[in-house]
Order: sequence, then structure tokens, then C-alpha cells
Amino acid sequence: MTAIRATNLSKRYGRTLAVADLSFDVEPGQVTGFLGPNGAGKSTTMRMILGLDRPSGGSVLVDGRPYEELRHPLRKVGALLDAKAVHGGRSARNHLLAIAQSNGIPAARVAEVLETVGLTAVAGRRIGGFSLGMAQRLGIAAALLGDPEILLFDEPVNGLDPDGILWIRTLMRKLAAEGRAVFVSSHLMSEMAQTADHLVVIGKGRLIADTSVREFIGRSSQGFVRVRSPRLAEMAELIKIGELYPDHLRVTAMTPLEIGTLAARAGIPLEELTYVQPSLEAAYMELTKDSLEFTS
Repeated sequence: MTAIRATNLSKRYGRTLAVADLSFDVEPGQVTGFLGPNGAGKSTTMRMILGLDRPSGGSVLVDGRPYEELRHPLRKVGALLDAKAVHGGRSARNHLLAIAQSNGIPAARVAEVLETVGLTAVAGRRIGGFSLGMAQRLGIAAALLGDPEILLFDEPVNGLDPDGILWIRTLMRKLAAEGRAVFVSSHLMSEMAQTADHLVVIGKGRLIADTSVREFIGRSSQGFVRVRSPRLAEMAELIKIGELYPDHLRVTAMTPLEIGTLAARAGIPLEELTYVQPSLEAAYMELTKDSLEFTS
């Protein structure tokens, strides 16, 4: 069954339309990246999925029903939306124990998730003294507490050091490999390129793309063929549409096969003929440029 299904989802705050007629699915067994510029409506959408905000229109279902109808919500869905939204006077262990008790989760599970996120040694410390990275790990522990089938993470790498970023990336891939649905919002395109299988991209509350990472990158016009030759100037004159650099020619409107065929017919030797795929960041910047709310 589809883990999360949003259908014509809308949210209005006064005159501001934060989310507009948004439809997408999040499937189990994969990491779905949720991308969009600041103010695109990502956090609002996540809040509506979890029943924290009521949609102005449309609907969103979690495992086939509204979130508020789930009998044991933390056993179905785990979420990290705001790592600092905790009682700073509680210890990490007591914070998780309170959540576990409120949802009928065995206390032994607290020790398990503290170990998973690497906080066992500081479990007795007050949360108010935690760094942002430690708070993020605690929030992830809370999301994992009910061993849920569906996980939502809003900017989970904020405050994490490189080792922590690698850890959360590995964790999300592991959770998806176990058949869980992982829905993660992030502004770090390099991480999404290494972590996500599928992308839902929005801008100004509207859907821009709902596709695989590979297909999304393929939409970009920034891919090019790099050509190197000992007779580079002749090759540039032959192609005419290429952009000439001191050591190579960059061609965007021809395939490697077409370029190679031209070179062979002209008897021009080639040292390199490589298609350079654009990065996820380059594709994202190109495809969301008209959806920016704030520009500089």
C-alpha cells in the first residue's frame, strides 16, 4: 500500500496560499526527497501529513487513512520536524520514556534507540544543554521509537558534523532497504543525490516534479559533451556550436555518437569524448529558478 498519498492538498493562511493543489505519493522501500526553495510549503505539507495543520482543501492519507485515525500512530509513523521542540529540563532518557509510555511502547525500546543514534553516554543529561547536532540525534531517536513503517524527517542533517551526516545517510538507506517509506526534506543537494531514490519538488506550494532522481537530472539542459583532441581548433570549426576552452570543447546540442561520427569523417583524432551529466544541484537550480520567493 502507498505509505503517504496527498491529493489536491491545499493550505491557505489568510491571503497567503502556502500549498496549492498538491498531489503526490510516497512509496515504501525507498527514500523520497522533498525539495523546494525556502517558503515553498515543505514544512506546511509535512505538518498536514501529521495532522498538525488542517488542510484548506484536498486530503492526505497515511497508510490509507488520515493520521488522526491511526490507532497507534508512533508505531505507524515516526517524524522529526523540529529538533528543538522539546522540554529542555528533561534528560534524553526521560524524554523518550515519556513518549514511549504515552504510546504503549516498551521502556526497553528507549535504550535501543539511544544506542542507535549514539546518545547512550549522554542519556542522563538535560536536553537544554544539547548542541543542535545532539538534539537532531535525539529527535531521530524519538522518530524510531515505535519501530514505524513510515518516517518523515525535516532537514535532519542540520547541525550534524560530517560523520553525523554520513551516519544519517546510511541510516535512511538502511530503513528504506528494510521496506520502510522515508520522506525527507533537505536543502543539501549533494546529500539528496546520494540518499534519495525519488524526488518530490515543489515551488510556491505547487508541484514542479514527481520523478526519480535520474529523470529529474535528465530534465536539465546543463549536460554537455566534453571533447578533447590534438586538433581542437579544427574540431571546434567543424562543430561550430561548441564552446571552446583552452584544453577542451564543450558541446550541449549533440550526442557523443554524432560528434564522434563527424570527427571520423573529417579524420580528426579524439582523445576524449565524454558526456558530463549535470549535478542534482545544477538541475535543481535550473528547474526551480522561477519558483524562488526570496532572491538576491
